[in-house]
Amino acid sequence: MGTTMNELSERLFHLLSQPKFLKMEGLANEVPIFIQTYDPAQEDALRRMVEGLVTRLRSKGIQVAAVDLFNLVLQELDESTILEDFLEGEASYAPEERLETLQNYSDPKEHLIPRLIQTTGSDGVQLTLVTGSGRIFPFLRTHSILESLQPAMLRHPVVIFFPGEYLQDLTGGSHLRLFGTIPAPAINNPYYRATNLDRYTL
Repeated sequence: MGTTMNELSERLFHLLSQPKFLKMEGLANEVPIFIQTYDPAQEDALRRMVEGLVTRLRSKGIQVAAVDLFNLVLQELDESTILEDFLEGEASYAPEERLETLQNYSDPKEHLIPRLIQTTGSDGVQLTLVTGSGRIFPFLRTHSILESLQPAMLRHPVVIFFPGEYLQDLTGGSHLRLFGTIPAPAINNPYYRATNLDRYTL
């Protein structure tokens, strides 16, 4: 039987609230990016769980930034003053035109990562929780975000919730499988690899 959301919440609260985790101790040369997988069928429950987890961590005095990747894309479109026109004219766009527009404005290096860093870079933030990996598919893939996050950008742990599987092979490569069925290219560069939080202990 799989882990329930209540069990996951308790495990994460215990782990993420530990000073050793917040100070990134025990990571050796790994970057402080973590992947927490979950069953895609539990998307709504996952969001509620993360909201509750953020509240509990903050009540313990931990400064947490909560980020939804899809909302970041909407913010980018809004600040570029095309969101309203895009929504009003969506029906007249060909599918490939909609996809191209979303891809352009969610490009990790040019748009999304700078916005993510800006959102999470406030003084005092100790931990960032990132949701929305499934909502940004197919115009953006989580592995692209990982490959765009440079270690120098991160001053605290970042946990990315991923609806699917995160596998690591014997050669050191990492594979994200969205919804458990859609594979992404292997992530072989150790600077971009994330730690699998399912198997992480302090």
